[in-house]
Amino acid sequence: MGKAYVIMGVSGSGKTTVGRALAQKLGLPFYDGDDFHPVENVQKMASGIPLTDEDRVPWLARLHEVLADHLRRGDGVVVACSALKRKYREQLGAGLTDVRFVHLRGSFALIWERMTARADHYMKADMLRSQFDALEAPVDHETLVFEVDEPPEIIVDRIIEAG
Repeated sequence: MGKAYVIMGVSGSGKTTVGRALAQKLGLPFYDGDDFHPVENVQKMASGIPLTDEDRVPWLARLHEVLADHLRRGDGVVVACSALKRKYREQLGAGLTDVRFVHLRGSFALIWERMTARADHYMKADMLRSQFDALEAPVDHETLVFEVDEPPEIIVDRIIEAG
């Protein structure tokens, strides 16, 4: 039986880096949630306009299908997705029993520093505040929580240890 891992957090928290490393170590496919945004969402974010809950519904539905397809086949999968609000996580995991959320948490200052160093991403650093404002941090029993000031390989090892 496979397990799905959703690596969540604000932009710049390391979701893609940790997700890719976890997938590689476990021999699972990796999907970056950013690749599933409709063109309209990408254009909004590139223009500095935060997405609304309504904008996210079809995006989250597509990601839910990715998770569900893999789990139906008994396969594992790793998906990087901000999943900032409880209702987004509920939509992602709806009807699925083997989804593990992993929250990569860090201070605004640290993640701001990371974001301003990134030049190749449509999400600009000045939109980071809106993500921190929207974040409904999961409670510990709902998810694994790791601080992003640790090296990605340490975080990956701890995710695997936790199961």
